[in-house]
Amino acid sequence: MLLLLSVFIFFAGLIIGSFLNCAAYRLYHEISFVSGRSFCPECKHTLAWYDLVPVFSFVFLKGKCRYCGKKISLQYPLAELGTGMIFLTVFLATYDPQLSVLGSFISLAYMLIISSLLIVIFISDLKWFIIPDEALIAALGVTVFFHLYNFIFNSFTVGQALPFLYSGLGSLAFFLGIFLLTKGKAMGFGDVKFSFFMGLFLGWPMIVVALFLAFFSGAIIGLILIALKKKGLKSEVPFGPFLIFGIFTAMIWGRELVNYYLSFLA
Repeated sequence: MLLLLSVFIFFAGLIIGSFLNCAAYRLYHEISFVSGRSFCPECKHTLAWYDLVPVFSFVFLKGKCRYCGKKISLQYPLAELGTGMIFLTVFLATYDPQLSVLGSFISLAYMLIISSLLIVIFISDLKWFIIPDEALIAALGVTVFFHLYNFIFNSFTVGQALPFLYSGLGSLAFFLGIFLLTKGKAMGFGDVKFSFFMGLFLGWPMIVVALFLAFFSGAIIGLILIALKKKGLKSEVPFGPFLIFGIFTAMIWGRELVNYYLSFLA
């Protein structure tokens, strides 16, 4: 049963990853992503259904548009495969046969919806240096709704809710301080807004794990890019992808990382 569910979740991720690519593109170009047929971004030709099969169409077409012959960006199959792998990983990390069917479904749906919105933000910030307000507001709304659901139906107490609120406000204050001190040179205001969602979603102490991993991985990649002369000291590097890397890692392996760290202090 677990194997069948895993296969289903992975292929669902491939399909949704294709949609998330489209959503990121259309949000940036201010085109509705809930209506209208998919089209080639180069020649604008409407694509047939067999041009849109995740990963397989890219391989079959040898990475080129069927109609204009222009190369299809590797972003598309990579995002589809990445979404499939993320969905599968989130499913395996949250799967608990001891939970009720409804409880398991709601928890999994929550994590997968947040993951989908984070992938849209990841693509947008990596490619266009922007965190779409639409995706961020949706992520905040889903997170608040999930906390309210737990508060009403799962005996979620005020004491349990406060660490999430404090983490959100603390993250916001921390990032806003960096933004103001550096006059926006160290990070964009989109990262400041995004930090509030991070804290509200992860809570304490997962937010610390996510921020540490984000800043650490950002510094390492930045140094590598400078060493390879791909970037200079004043070059702009999107920070959102590193924040999202921290979120996913903390969301899936955060408890283990915290316990591993605390084991050294015992």
